[in-house]
Amino acid sequence: MKLNLSNLRFLLTRKSFISQTRAMTQNPDPKPDPSKVIDDLLCSEQRDGQIEETVDAVAASLGSPSRVLSIDTRVERAWAHWKKLGRPKYIVAPMVDNSELPFRLLCQKYGAQAAYTPMLHSRIFTETEKYRNQEFTTCKEDRPLFVQFCANDPDTLLEAAKRVEPYCDYVDINLGCPQRIARRGNYGAFLMDNLPLVKSLVEKLAQNLNVPVSCKIRIFPNLQDTLKYAKMLEDAGCSLLAVHGRTRDEKDGKKLRADWSAIKEVKNALRIPVLGNGNVRCIEDVDNCIKETGVEGVLSAETLLENPAAFAGFRTAEWVSENEEEGFVDGGLDQGDLVVEYLKLCEKHPVPWRMIRSHVHKMLGEWFRIHPQVREQLNAQNILTFEFLYGLVDQLRELGGRVPLYKKKEIDTLTPQESPQRI
Repeated sequence: MKLNLSNLRFLLTRKSFISQTRAMTQNPDPKPDPSKVIDDLLCSEQRDGQIEETVDAVAASLGSPSRVLSIDTRVERAWAHWKKLGRPKYIVAPMVDNSELPFRLLCQKYGAQAAYTPMLHSRIFTETEKYRNQEFTTCKEDRPLFVQFCANDPDTLLEAAKRVEPYCDYVDINLGCPQRIARRGNYGAFLMDNLPLVKSLVEKLAQNLNVPVSCKIRIFPNLQDTLKYAKMLEDAGCSLLAVHGRTRDEKDGKKLRADWSAIKEVKNALRIPVLGNGNVRCIEDVDNCIKETGVEGVLSAETLLENPAAFAGFRTAEWVSENEEEGFVDGGLDQGDLVVEYLKLCEKHPVPWRMIRSHVHKMLGEWFRIHPQVREQLNAQNILTFEFLYGLVDQLRELGGRVPLYKKKEIDTLTPQESPQRI
């Protein structure tokens, strides 16, 4: 069974569903590459042993929609909801094809306290049952959860949001995607050129949903424009704002530092909870961002792709080598362990092989630099299997390719015996 409204009555009776995911493209290639078609297949079939209890089919609401509420009442409710969720500090950012259910659960095991889904296309979500059933999956452990949509039509966005509101804690509007596909599709950060439309999107959800509406934005080059933008979103009904401290033209996060001072100014200007995004490579960066900006929590994306245990205080060998601080020791965990754990989650919660391939490349990147021939084997493997991928990790270990994740000496570390092993 898939988690959607058409089978909600059945789910309420059975209280279970099979979690599956498979991404769909908006304009499929009429003559696709066979290897890409294979990578789009689910990594395993549905099996009876994969049935799970469903999430409670009750919206995470704070009462009736906010269409008749004063700004004071809306702000009060926004904070009440955030506090009810435990005021999470460590949050998995939305990542296309990469913040899917198994990866969210892996990050959660290692310290993440909330997570976003990958961006969902609101029009495709409303029009295509297969896309809905395969692209949005969750389970009872997958909370607090932000479900993120891109959109440029208020009615379409509302229809999509209505389908997911029983299963999430926020419906989020993507107003920060800076990629060319967002320009072509007229969504994400390119709606910054049409603020009346942005306002209408937020108002439509705030006035008609029982779950809070959140937004994720990038900043304008001019601080005052950013503050006016953020205030407009709050006035329109946004209950939580995540601010990426870069402009839409600043796409290279490794070369261009996020502007924490701009995030701080937004935080000070608004009354609703604000989250920060940018410049997070380790747990101390999260704490420093909160201290410097006053935000409630911090989102991380690229860092978690390489090291899903970052929120638990683990650091990559590359990070340790670039920092002259002493006092880091082998944490008893490595990225091979994390790959094995991720694969186990994928066996339980099937996802397309292309997602798995991407995560394996990211998590084993440092190992592949030592043994590039093993990476070539992965690239040459058109048809992936779990047996092949488990064997890949074993092969790297046999070659002496283990690269540990590090922790500070004063932080308790796992012993090698406690490190996850493949059964």
